[in-house]
Amino acid sequence: MRDAVIVDAVRTAVGKRDGALSQVHSASLSAHALNALVRRTGLDPALVDDVVWGCTGTVGMQAGCIARAAVLAAGWPESVPGVTVDRQCGSSQQAVHQAAAGVISGQYDIAVAGGVENMSRIPLGSTRADERFGRPFGPDVLKRYNGTVFTQFAGAQLIAEEYGISRTEMDQHGLDSHARAARAIDEGRFTGQIEPMTVTGEDGTARVFDTDEGVRRGSALETLAQLKPVTEGSDISAGNASQVSDGTGALLITTSETAARNGWTPMARIHTAVVVGCDPVTMLKGPIPATAKALKKAGLSIGDIGAFEINEAFASVSLAWLKETGADYERMNPLGGAMALGHPIGGSGARLMTTLVHHMRDNGIRYGLQSMCEGGGMANATVLELL
Repeated sequence: MRDAVIVDAVRTAVGKRDGALSQVHSASLSAHALNALVRRTGLDPALVDDVVWGCTGTVGMQAGCIARAAVLAAGWPESVPGVTVDRQCGSSQQAVHQAAAGVISGQYDIAVAGGVENMSRIPLGSTRADERFGRPFGPDVLKRYNGTVFTQFAGAQLIAEEYGISRTEMDQHGLDSHARAARAIDEGRFTGQIEPMTVTGEDGTARVFDTDEGVRRGSALETLAQLKPVTEGSDISAGNASQVSDGTGALLITTSETAARNGWTPMARIHTAVVVGCDPVTMLKGPIPATAKALKKAGLSIGDIGAFEINEAFASVSLAWLKETGADYERMNPLGGAMALGHPIGGSGARLMTTLVHHMRDNGIRYGLQSMCEGGGMANATVLELL
């Protein structure tokens, strides 16, 4: 029976809004990750059956199938195709699922999965900005939910209220995320997964960018408490929500047999991959049922999982997940999450999985689980098994 294994996983450092990566075209940014896989594994790009690439803001420089543009920008053979996947924040995690499914089914022998987002150049909401083309969801969906306009900020606040999560708890989670990420940087935990990139600043000076840019050091609860909420009466603020970011990541996926034939030693097996839907009003609770579904399908318990990557879209999301699952807080996002490292939406699933699989290998962790909330009320969950 065919399986799906991760041969290698690589990412750029994540750039903050208007930071080091803001002027890099998304096709060039993606190409950097693709060619990093070539350099690290000796992959012949001509052997790649498909590049499955996540992206959500598919307008402007990210329009016209950014996956195909990435292949061409990388200088790979024209024979290599690409397909762009949009499952909102989980786009590149879904890309991994689809690449794995293609490998297991025999449609692919070798696939590359990943994703990209340059949120500095393509701001959140760009794809729905021009009302001449209508609004998302449409009248039938709005009627079903009594005219409710779905927003992640409102959903995050509703989750905080449902689970009794205070502003202080969320701010503390944000502090923890930054502290963990800073410690990981200082200890060199990301060095093996980040492919340095030479970038040129506005002053024309070139420099090597190799460190996640959004991590803040030395903050305090008192400082975060002074940040204004996103809306009147909300507990959601910039201190307990993910950052607007730029970045990309890529994973080489094949079968154990093909890996052996090419002299590759896989890092992990994609053990289980699931996706769920949930209430689109609260929207962000999907990782809870997705985790339950993945564990049941895998025949594992929460205690069997040695590391979790639960996307910190908002502190209330990961804290609600923690309360529901009973997971160990120290095993959840041990190297920091999106509140510190950033959330380049279409590329975040690849960033999380790259971080997870390297952390598993570095620490001999047999099972890891990743899950992400997604716009419209969905979530992916993936169980990885160390090889």
